[in-house]
Amino acid sequence: MINTVWQFATAGNIKFGRGSSEGLLHELERWHLARPLIVTDPRLMATDGVGKIVANIRSKFTNAILFDGCVAEPSVTVAEAAIEAGRSADADGVIGIGGGSNLDVSKMAAAVLKHGGKPSDYFGFDAIPGAVLPLFAVPTTAGTGSEVSHSSVLSDPVSSVKVSSLSRWLRPLVAIVDPSLTDSCPPTVTAHSGIDALVHAIEAYTNRDFSQMVGVDPQARAYEGSYPFTRMLAAEAIQLIAKHLVRAYENPNDYEARDAMAMAAMLAGMAFSNSGVALVHALEYPIGTLTHCSHGEGNGLLLPHVMRYNLPQCSEAMAQIGQLLSGSSSPLPSFHENIERGSSAFEAWSQVAIQRVVELQKSVGIRIRLSELGLKREQIPSVASKAFQIKRLMDVNPRQPNESELIEILEAAF
Repeated sequence: MINTVWQFATAGNIKFGRGSSEGLLHELERWHLARPLIVTDPRLMATDGVGKIVANIRSKFTNAILFDGCVAEPSVTVAEAAIEAGRSADADGVIGIGGGSNLDVSKMAAAVLKHGGKPSDYFGFDAIPGAVLPLFAVPTTAGTGSEVSHSSVLSDPVSSVKVSSLSRWLRPLVAIVDPSLTDSCPPTVTAHSGIDALVHAIEAYTNRDFSQMVGVDPQARAYEGSYPFTRMLAAEAIQLIAKHLVRAYENPNDYEARDAMAMAAMLAGMAFSNSGVALVHALEYPIGTLTHCSHGEGNGLLLPHVMRYNLPQCSEAMAQIGQLLSGSSSPLPSFHENIERGSSAFEAWSQVAIQRVVELQKSVGIRIRLSELGLKREQIPSVASKAFQIKRLMDVNPRQPNESELIEILEAAF
């Protein structure tokens, strides 16, 4: 049976553009908040942009609660501290300001403050019973797309792996994407977040087609698989990143590049949060917990190795990505023409795709070996085992691996 149904969702309302963060107070007033919990981190509080936003909120909402204890790759403990800050003041809404880590913490806080319990009660897919506290997302990096996604990722020290909570209720009520807030990002953050957005877009584009997601009720799955609308969003994101990531990395004051990367990250977030992320992310989750590398760098390092593994099952999509990354408009043969003529066009452009990703890695300083991140060779089997168990990501990957194949990928990346 061929599945003919797909669905698409994103943040409830999106405001995009330089200066759009000035409209945050208006949005908070529209939803009649009195005691919003602000979730951010100390580094951002020291910047002019975020410092001004927080000051404006606290001057207008005198009962606002500030939690500025977020860190990169946050653990469950950080989320629990944010929740306690909100609970102590009976918060009636949550404002997440920062990169994906801060937004993930704010999402979990909004869920627990509304429904009680603890973060682990909501791990997995569709464990949140209903609407969370009104949630407002203001990203300050161009990478995760968390401002439009339905996931919250935290590190669980007990299981030594990153754990996700996925629910339609975690999509922010309002996302305000002001690219000027990314201007203060140092080059390393620009690089890691930008390559993360590329991973999101490429995985969304190459995942199993939604028609192949047979046997899973559309209402009961975390991801839909790839379909035309998400491929359109992912394609635009890929093109924008190819043109602007290196520019934003090399020149922090290239505002055109900053704006384009903010748009790319948002579009990639829309794409992957519906079509799914896959094998790259499954492998990175345990690696990130073990090495404490940034999520973006871990993903970026693994991307070309997973692309090589997936290539036999998605050669046409990979060839199209090669063209997108190269800015080529030359027509590719159809899939059947490629087979009938024995054409090497797909193979050639697929190799271009992988090579362009490798070139981007090097251009923005992404480390290229797992050993450089601090992973030990003897940890590889454990990483493969934990990645293999993340079924929702394995299900949408275009090629279905076994644990031995995962070990081979990791060895190639080591």
